[in-house]
Amino acid sequence: MPNNPQSNTCDEIIFSSFFKSQIKALRNFLFYKFGNMEKAEDVAQEAFLKLWQNCSSVPLEKAKSYVYTIANNSSLNEIAHQKVVLKYEKNFSGLDKTNQTPEYLMEEKQFQAKLLKAIENLNEKQRIAFLMNRIDGKKYSEIAQDLNISVKAVEKRIHLALLSLRKEIDL
Repeated sequence: MPNNPQSNTCDEIIFSSFFKSQIKALRNFLFYKFGNMEKAEDVAQEAFLKLWQNCSSVPLEKAKSYVYTIANNSSLNEIAHQKVVLKYEKNFSGLDKTNQTPEYLMEEKQFQAKLLKAIENLNEKQRIAFLMNRIDGKKYSEIAQDLNISVKAVEKRIHLALLSLRKEIDL
């Protein structure tokens, strides 16, 4: 009786026996690659499914090698896919960290432009005192000393600057 390799792999009893003898080792091999038992189980099942689908072209002697090759290639594809996902997350996770709506971001940009325009429209003395206080973080006494004016004059300039900014921004 001639030994037909196609009929051996496609025979349900032989395939079932081969599956039972190899599934645990293959699953463990994949678990060591993935570090995830569920994923290892899924890929091992898929490898045996492909063996069953191609049983007519895979002799039983080469079935173990075939299953491991399929599983290894699947694991490499999965790892490559995860790298792409991680790279995408790394590159695009910072775009909207605040989860603000586009409308809010647009309004914020418009407000900043309006504020800068209002600061430009301040007279020079008010603008200098205001920016020294708000941007440089200087105290009124430090500003007075730098500009060679009194603290009361600094207070008045900043107060008038704030009134002017409120009036221009509220419009």
